[in-house]
Amino acid sequence: MAKALVVYYSRKGENHMPGGVQVLEKGNTEYAAEYIRDAVDADLFEIDTVKPYAANYRECCMEAVAEAKANARPQIKGYVEDITPYDTIFVCFPCWCGTAPMCVFTFLEHYDLTGKKIVPLCTNEGSGMAHSEQDLAQVCKGARVVPGLSVRGHQAKDSRDTIAAWAKENA
Repeated sequence: MAKALVVYYSRKGENHMPGGVQVLEKGNTEYAAEYIRDAVDADLFEIDTVKPYAANYRECCMEAVAEAKANARPQIKGYVEDITPYDTIFVCFPCWCGTAPMCVFTFLEHYDLTGKKIVPLCTNEGSGMAHSEQDLAQVCKGARVVPGLSVRGHQAKDSRDTIAAWAKENA
C-alpha cells in the first residue's frame, strides 16, 4: 500500500463554538488531521497562508467571504516537494462559506492529481460538507473525490476513535 498524505488548514485563535467565540490554542481541524496521520501512518502537511487571516473571528469571516466571492487563490508558504508517491490524499479543512478555505484550493491546484484518491474531512458547526466535495472535484481534475467526513468542530478534539476508524476505511 502506498503512503497516504494528510494536508490540512486549521484556524487557531478565535473560533466559532457553541455559545459564542472561543480562543483555541490548537485548531479543531489540526486535531482531526493528526488523528488521521496516526491512524494510517500518513505524512502530514499544514497549509499556511503568506498573509495571515485576521485574528478577530468576525474579520476573518469577512475575509473568507471576500475570497470565496472572488474565487481567490491566496498565496501559501509552501508545498509538498513531491506528491507522486501518494495515492491517497486526505484533505482536512474548516467549512468556510460552504466550502474549503480558498488557500486549500491554492494548494491542490499546484499539482497534477490525476489518479489520486482525495478524501475530504470538514470541521464545521452545522453546515456539514456543504458543497465542498463538489468544489474539490472541480479543482482536483482527474482525481477521485470520495464522500467525506463532517465533524463538528467543537467535538473534533474528542473524536479520535471516530476519525481514526473512518480514516482506516478510506486509506
